[in-house]
Amino acid sequence: MGARPRRRRAPAAAAAAAAAAAASPGPLGALLAAALLAAAGAQQSATVANPVSGAFPDLLPHFQLEPEDVYIVKNKAVSLACRATPATQIYFKCNGEWVHQGDHITQHSTDRSTGLPVMEVRIEVTRQQVEKIFGLEEYWCQCVAWSSSGTTKSQKAFVRIAYLRKNFEQEPTAREVSIEQGIVLPCRPPEGIPPAEVEWLRNEELVDPALDANVYVTPEHSLVLRQARLADTANYTCVAKNIVARRRSASAAITVYVNGGWSTWTQWSGCSTSCGRGWQKRSRTCTNPTPLNGGAFCEGQNVQKTACTTLCPVDGAWSEWSKWSVCGAECTHWRSRECSEPAPRNGGQDCHGPELDTHNCTSELCSHAAPGAEDVALYVGLVAVAVCLVLLLLVGVLVYCRKKGGLDADVADSSILTAGFQPVSIKPSKADNPSLLTIQPDLSTATMTYQGSLCPRQDGPAKLQLPNGHLLSPLGAGRHTLHHSSPAAEGADFVARLSTQSYFRSLPRGTTNMAYGTFNFLGGRLMIPNTGISLLIPPDAIPRGKIYEVYLTLHKQEEVRLPLAGCQTLLSPIVSCGPPGVLLTRPAILAMGHCVEASAENWSIRLKKQSCEGTWEDVLQLGTEPCTELYYCQLEAQACYVFTEQLGRFALVGESLSMAASKRLKLVLFAPAACPSLEYNIRVYCLSDTQDVLKEVIQLEKQLGGQLIGAPRVLHFKDSYHNLRLSIHDMPSSLWKSKLLASYQEIPFYHIWSGLQPFLHCTFTLERLSPSTCELACKIWVWQVEGDGQSFTVNFNIAKDTRFSDWLVPDSEVGAPALVGPSAFKIPFLIRQKIISSLDPPGTRGADWRTLAQKLNLDSHLSFFASKPSPTAMILNLWEARHFPNGNLSQLAAAVAEVGKQDGALFAVSEAEC
Repeated sequence: MGARPRRRRAPAAAAAAAAAAAASPGPLGALLAAALLAAAGAQQSATVANPVSGAFPDLLPHFQLEPEDVYIVKNKAVSLACRATPATQIYFKCNGEWVHQGDHITQHSTDRSTGLPVMEVRIEVTRQQVEKIFGLEEYWCQCVAWSSSGTTKSQKAFVRIAYLRKNFEQEPTAREVSIEQGIVLPCRPPEGIPPAEVEWLRNEELVDPALDANVYVTPEHSLVLRQARLADTANYTCVAKNIVARRRSASAAITVYVNGGWSTWTQWSGCSTSCGRGWQKRSRTCTNPTPLNGGAFCEGQNVQKTACTTLCPVDGAWSEWSKWSVCGAECTHWRSRECSEPAPRNGGQDCHGPELDTHNCTSELCSHAAPGAEDVALYVGLVAVAVCLVLLLLVGVLVYCRKKGGLDADVADSSILTAGFQPVSIKPSKADNPSLLTIQPDLSTATMTYQGSLCPRQDGPAKLQLPNGHLLSPLGAGRHTLHHSSPAAEGADFVARLSTQSYFRSLPRGTTNMAYGTFNFLGGRLMIPNTGISLLIPPDAIPRGKIYEVYLTLHKQEEVRLPLAGCQTLLSPIVSCGPPGVLLTRPAILAMGHCVEASAENWSIRLKKQSCEGTWEDVLQLGTEPCTELYYCQLEAQACYVFTEQLGRFALVGESLSMAASKRLKLVLFAPAACPSLEYNIRVYCLSDTQDVLKEVIQLEKQLGGQLIGAPRVLHFKDSYHNLRLSIHDMPSSLWKSKLLASYQEIPFYHIWSGLQPFLHCTFTLERLSPSTCELACKIWVWQVEGDGQSFTVNFNIAKDTRFSDWLVPDSEVGAPALVGPSAFKIPFLIRQKIISSLDPPGTRGADWRTLAQKLNLDSHLSFFASKPSPTAMILNLWEARHFPNGNLSQLAAAVAEVGKQDGALFAVSEAEC
C-alpha cells in the first residue's frame, strides 16, 4: 500500500472561510466547512495536526446507536436517536430530505475507553409528518455522521402509524359436530400495523394448547380440535390485539352432540296365549349411547312384535279294555288298555289310572312254586359277564399307561420354560468337502434317541449329523434321531401347551399367523409367510445343552389393546415372539414391516414391549443412544430389525413432531369376480403399507369372491388433521350410474392416523343400465384434504378381466415357516466362524469389523456392534436377517475381500455345496 498523504494545517484565510461556512445553518454549512479545510490542508505543506481531528485522523464515524423502526400510536410523536464516534457532525435525513438543524437535540460526550468524542442526536417525528406522504411511500429516516475522514450512514428506520381495524376478515361460526369428529374454527384477524396477535377464548377462558393435547392453533390462526369431546361444548371467541387495540370476534357456539345408538335386542317374550294364535315381542333402548346435546335419536322401532301360534294342549284318554287273557301258570289273567283316544299332545295331561289290570282266574286255588334252578343260573351268568368287563377295562388302562410312559421316557418335557434338553447333533450333507471341514469327525461317540419336532431341512435326510471339530464343541454322548409328526397334529399340540400358560392366553388358537419350531445352539429362523415378519435365532444364541420351543405370532389389533396417547400412532404390526424369560446369550433379530416415512425432525419413534403384567413400556427410542444393551433397532425404508435378548410382544409406535410427518397408506381396489345382478360394488381399501395387512385383506377378499381391479398405489398421509376423501368420476352415463348420494365419501383423520384399524374401506355401489354391459371405465380419486392424492383409471371387463391377479401372492408361495440349523442361514457355518475370528480382533490399518460395517453401509451402528462380545457376528446376523432368502453371497464375499484380512477364495464354494 502507498503512503497516506499527511494532513496539513489550513492557512489562516481558509480557516476563517471555513469558520464562516460552518456558522451557516444546516448540514450544507458543515459540508462546506469540511471542504474548505480539506482544500487548505492540501495547499499547506506543514505537518501540524488539526486540533479537532488530529487525534483520530483516519477514523470514519462508527454508530454506537442507530435509529430503530417505531410505530406512532394515536397522536403521540415518536423519538429517533443515533450516536456515533468519532463524529464532528450528525444530521437526520428523512425520505431524502435533511431535517432542519434546529429540530436536532445534540449531546456531546467522550468515550472513556478510547478517549474519542461521542455525539448523540435525537429528533421527534409527528403523525402529521408521516401523513404528508401517506400512500406515496413509507416514511423513513436515517442518520449521517461526519468526521474529517468522511461520512457514514446509519440503517433506515421506518416510522409507521399503528392501527387495528375493527372488522375481522373471517370470524368463527357456530357448529354442531358429532363426538370424536374433528373441528376447525377459522379466524382471520382484522388488518393492522403491526400485525395482530391472535388468541382464543373458551367461555371467556384462555385456550392454551400446551395444556390440552387435543387443541392445536394453525399458523393461519385457526383453532383445531382433534377429536370433539363433550367438554368442548362452549362459546369460542377469537381475540386479535396489537399495540393499538384489542378486538374480539363474535362468539361461535360449538355443540358436541352424541347420536343415539340402539342397545341389543332383548330375548323374545313368551307367546301371549297358551292356546291358539297370539303375539310375542322383544325390545331395545336408545342407550348405546344415549343421545346428548341434540344428537339424533335412534332410527327405527324400539319394539318388534311377531305373530306366534301355540298348539292347544290335548289331554289323553283311555281306550277300551282289551279282552281277558288266558289263565296263566300263576293262576292269573290280565287285560290292558292304551292312552290313545286321544293320545296326549302339546303339553296335555296323561291318562290317570292303571294301564294293566290283573286278576286271579281260579278263585285263588293255585299254589305258587319257589324260584327254580333256571333263575339262579341266569343271575350267576350276569355276574360273570360283569367281572370280565371290569378285567378288560383294567388291562386296557394298564396298556395305555405303559405306552404313554414309554413315550414320555424318550422326550423331555418341551413346554415353554424347559431348559433340560440335550443338544441335537446335525451335520451338513457335504461333510467330506475339504474346503469346509479341516478336522475329521469323532465317530466313536455313543448315541441316544431324541423324539420331537426339530423340523430339519426339507431336502435333506431324516437323520443329519455334524462333525465334532474345533469350530463345534463336542456334543454330549448321544445319537439324536428326529421323529416327525403331521403339521396339523404338531400345531395343535404346540398351541395346546401354550394355552396352559396364563401369559399366552391371548395368542391366536390357529396357525395362520403363527410359526413355531424347536431350536438348539445351532439357531434357526421362524417366518410368517407373506407378512415380512421373521425371527432370526443366531448360532449360539441358545446355550449349548438346551433346546427351546420358540414361537412367532402376528396379532390382530382387536386381540391386543395397545394404548396410544396424544399424537401417537401405530407404525408396525404387533408381534409376539417367545417364550419370554428364556436365556439368550446373543440377541435374536425380529424383522417386521412399518409404514412410516421416517425423519428425525418429523417423528419421535419408540419401540414398545408388553410386560408380563400386560402394561406397555418404552424400551428404546430410535435415533438416541439406547439406555440398555438389551434392545437395538435398525430402521430401514420399509422394515425394521429389532435386536433383542429378551423375547416378548413388540410394536413400533411413533409420535409426530410436525404437520409434515406422514405415514404410507396402500390403496387397493377390489370388485366381485362375478356379477350376476345389475349392481356392482367397487371396494377401495386404505391400508397401512405393510405386507401383513395386505395379506389379511387379500384373504378377506378371497372369502368374498373379490378380484383386484387396479395396481396398488401408495399415498403419503400427513398429520394435518384433514380427512381422507374418495370420489368416482367419468363414468359413461349411458351405461352406468352411481348410487352415491354425495359427491364424495370421507374417512375421518383419526381413524386412519391412530393405526389401530389397519385397513379401512369405502364402497362405491354402481348400477349398470343393461345386463349386457360388461365394460367399466371410470376414475377413482383418493386424496387427503390439502395433502397428497392418487387417482385410479379403471378400464376393464367385469366378466373376464383378470390381468391384475399376478399382484396377489398365491397360497402355494409361502415357503417353510421354520428352518433349523444350517438351512436357516445363507452363510455356511465354518465360513462364518472364519470371518468372525479374522475380523473381531482390531486391525493394524483398520482392516477389521469396522471396515466391514462401512462396506455394508452399517457404520452408523458401530457403537452397538462394539458393545457386543463379537461385533462381526452382529454384522453377519443383521446381514442374514436383511437378505434371506435372496441374499447375494458374492457381494458379501467381495466386501470381506476388500477388508484385506479375509481370503475371498473361501467363497468359491457354490451355495449348493454349502
